[in-house]
Amino acid sequence: MKTNTVAVKNRLLIGEIPYANLFPIFYTLKKESDISAYEFIEGVPSELNKKIYEGLIDVSPSSSIEYLRHSDRYELIENHSISSNGPVKSILLFSKNPIEKLEGHTVLTSSQSETSVALVHIVLKKFYSLTCNFKSSNKPLKDAVSTDTPYLLIGDEALREAIQWPDLYIYDMGELWHKHTGLPFTFALWIARKGCCTEKIGLYAQFIDDLNRAKISALESLDRIAAAYPSDMLSKEALISYWKGISFDFKDEQKRGLDLFRTYAEEIGLIQTFS
Repeated sequence: MKTNTVAVKNRLLIGEIPYANLFPIFYTLKKESDISAYEFIEGVPSELNKKIYEGLIDVSPSSSIEYLRHSDRYELIENHSISSNGPVKSILLFSKNPIEKLEGHTVLTSSQSETSVALVHIVLKKFYSLTCNFKSSNKPLKDAVSTDTPYLLIGDEALREAIQWPDLYIYDMGELWHKHTGLPFTFALWIARKGCCTEKIGLYAQFIDDLNRAKISALESLDRIAAAYPSDMLSKEALISYWKGISFDFKDEQKRGLDLFRTYAEEIGLIQTFS
């Protein structure tokens, strides 16, 4: 036990979301940094939110609503996010009916997500004045389609299904947010549990430097990174286009969008509901 404790103290435990949207950052981080003191722990956003909340990892790109719920527990890593200023292409509501016709429907939501689940609540309630029921699900989209049930999917699953189901109504949540607010939407933030900032201060400082360099390098090398992407889910050109639609920054405009998201979430009880 003592050996394991010492080993953990000498490593920074980093949550890694295995989606295409963060591939450029993690690929570059691992290729261009000395990562001998880092341990990467994969998980979908909802899993990594739980792990960092429980102190099982030190640093992670995590759902923005996790930070809003528990900001007292976390250190925000400045200038990093996963945001969109319009279509994000991988946070999608699939429906056999137009969005305006969803009053009273049960909407399935991906169990992998938390911020996107809150966002679809806001979009339907605040922007379309719709009252819907929401249910977390792991079922495949084809099962929802067979029962005429709208379904919010995220990440690579959303990207794949958008290709497979072109005849459905497909609503991009980043696009709808921007249409109704004029602001970017921040899906995820890089956060650290506050304890690691003192317990592992040297490793944490090193990681911040590595992450800053990885972002700059990745954005300059998308063509090369796309060639290394380990899936043929999207063509190289489509993959690069997808990445260019994502902002990895967290500047004033993204902060204003996050503040409005917080306001809407508080108004309709989402932060309390999901805490």
